[in-house]
Amino acid sequence: MKLRTLLLSALATVSMTAAAQNFPTETFKTKSGKDVVITLIKHASIIVSYEDFHIAIDCTQRFGNMTVDYSKMPKADVILVTHEHGDHFDKNAIAQLENEHTVLILNGTAQRQLERGDIIQNFQSRHLRGDILLESVPAYNTTPDHMRFHPQGNGNGYILTIDGLRIYVAGDTEDIPEMANLKDIDVAFLPVNQPFTMTVGQAVHAAQMFKPKVLIPYHFSQTPIEQLKQELDAANSGIDVRLRDMQ
Repeated sequence: MKLRTLLLSALATVSMTAAAQNFPTETFKTKSGKDVVITLIKHASIIVSYEDFHIAIDCTQRFGNMTVDYSKMPKADVILVTHEHGDHFDKNAIAQLENEHTVLILNGTAQRQLERGDIIQNFQSRHLRGDILLESVPAYNTTPDHMRFHPQGNGNGYILTIDGLRIYVAGDTEDIPEMANLKDIDVAFLPVNQPFTMTVGQAVHAAQMFKPKVLIPYHFSQTPIEQLKQELDAANSGIDVRLRDMQ
């Protein structure tokens, strides 16, 4: 009986790992009509692919009882880490995604923990290649007793401009005033789970500040995320809110 239990457990683990590789995607067109495919892994982990160029953002391996095997995915040309928390920064996932040509870009705290990679700070930018610009923007808590989770100046949000298509990945943040300065965002990923990031109301306010064409809430755990879409729809925001499995 013990052996049978162990075998069933192993099979369940294999099944969960295998199933985890069939991730949904969202495809967007650049200004010149090229495809950008965003693979939605889970929580805060996504991969942005364009012309066989792959950018992995905050990829981690473990999500509850699901394990992601990144070794079965294309190697990343660039790996981005917004900050050092374990649900965004995973040394094992980085090792599976990288090869000798991968460029690793992190906030300062994560870089010091990994002891390699390039630090990028808020308001800095760099070209990942000729038609891909990376911009780093602030990500932090503003609620007084939550500021210890994500202090101002430590973590990053990222804007990728790929052949004119602008993708904003907010990282762990509340509805900070700097969001009002975001311009022409085509696709936005906003986190919605208190006490660590935003309430539904804060996410509504954040989206209304910069009005992305498409909003994909992510990093939302048990938040009733349907309320976010309902409130933005009721406000006639014009934002295409896409609810996906990104707990």
